[in-house]
Amino acid sequence: MLKEKPLDYATASAGSLAKAVTARQVSALELCDAAIAAIEAKDGPINAVVVRDFDRARDAAKAADAALSKGENRALLGVPMTVKDSHHVAGLPTTWGLTPFKDWKASVDSTGVARLKAAGAVILGKTNIPPSLGDWQSANPVYGRTNNPHDLTRSPGGSSGGGAAALASGMVPLEFGSDIGGSIRVPAHFCGVFGHKPTFDLVPQTGHAPPGVEGPGAGVQFGVIGPLARTAADLQLALNVLAGPERDLARGYALNLPPPRGEALGDYRVLILDAHPAAAVDDEVLAPLHALADRLEGAGAEVSRASPLLPDFGGHPETYLAMLGAIMGRGQPGAEPQMNTFAYMNGLDAIERARAAWAELFAEFDVVLAPPFGTAAFPHTDNPEWGERTHIINGQPTPYGAQIAWSGIATFPGLPATCAPIGKTKAGLPVGVQIIGPAYEDRTTIAFAGLIEREFGA
Repeated sequence: MLKEKPLDYATASAGSLAKAVTARQVSALELCDAAIAAIEAKDGPINAVVVRDFDRARDAAKAADAALSKGENRALLGVPMTVKDSHHVAGLPTTWGLTPFKDWKASVDSTGVARLKAAGAVILGKTNIPPSLGDWQSANPVYGRTNNPHDLTRSPGGSSGGGAAALASGMVPLEFGSDIGGSIRVPAHFCGVFGHKPTFDLVPQTGHAPPGVEGPGAGVQFGVIGPLARTAADLQLALNVLAGPERDLARGYALNLPPPRGEALGDYRVLILDAHPAAAVDDEVLAPLHALADRLEGAGAEVSRASPLLPDFGGHPETYLAMLGAIMGRGQPGAEPQMNTFAYMNGLDAIERARAAWAELFAEFDVVLAPPFGTAAFPHTDNPEWGERTHIINGQPTPYGAQIAWSGIATFPGLPATCAPIGKTKAGLPVGVQIIGPAYEDRTTIAFAGLIEREFGA
């Protein structure tokens, strides 16, 4: 397939593929055909890419090759990728995993999809999700269940589970997901790939909404959209394309994210957060985190395992969960209001207090490292009642929904968080770390993930 310096498509980064196209070592059409072949060969038992748009993808790849022949050079020129079902792609269904929407098709691209296309990305299709993006599994009545490529009996995570599975199995080098309750970070953790939850509202959410819901991303608090990838560098590459104001905001505001706080691991002040009052963590998830802390100290980082500056999570999980219930219900057929306006506004006040507390902490630390979830990829469950589901943690059943607390650490105050793979369980399941940073310092968390990747491997 490749003409010079052969790349392994199944493991190559989006950045390296874009450079290969630009250097004319491979054509965009060749990359597109290789990706299509990978999906057709691998996706049967995984069921990750549930909407396939191969004919238009080939047309887009031919257009990328034509653009290159005219001297054009774009950040993602010719890079094949997929996007989560919940993003509008003109001409393709947006179901949100709900049967009433199975035949609904978007007439225009979401802002994020439009930016990816403008950067030269070739969209192959859409990946699977849970209904209304509301689970850490990716199974729905429209497209069925997605399986974890590391163990088909287990979840790939949710709600960006189809995308993470496609990445982990070598089908695509880049995915466009979303995160409101760990929906990028948990799949990245379960599948052993990289994922980034941007600072709240850094990437416009317009066009990421259930059918019939107007406004940016249904106007949701907490919700963000962002990339998953094979490498940390690709997260930054995609974020460079996706981030920044749109419409009226773009008239008066320009994006100017600060650079990473350090160039080497020894430049960083790191706080380890390995316990939460509302959610347990399995020893097999903690062991790689503790080993990483030791390695970081060996690399010269200043590592602390406790701090009085750490915000009191107190009622944050309860407030987060109550607001999340109200947000997630909007747009669902037959959904009823979940909380009154005063309670919701009190929640907004709590968010501001949390942001102030985190800002104080990040004057003394550069990143906080925490588990993305209390377990590695768990076995599929069909029980529709969350209250009856459990996770087995250190041999004991624990409440299924309690794990939202780990996502909420970064989501409630709107902080950036990057998930990077750092190890495996005894059974060979991936384990990741959640790298949380100061608001609008997304480059710091991604850069730190890249330093871990470079120094210790992924």
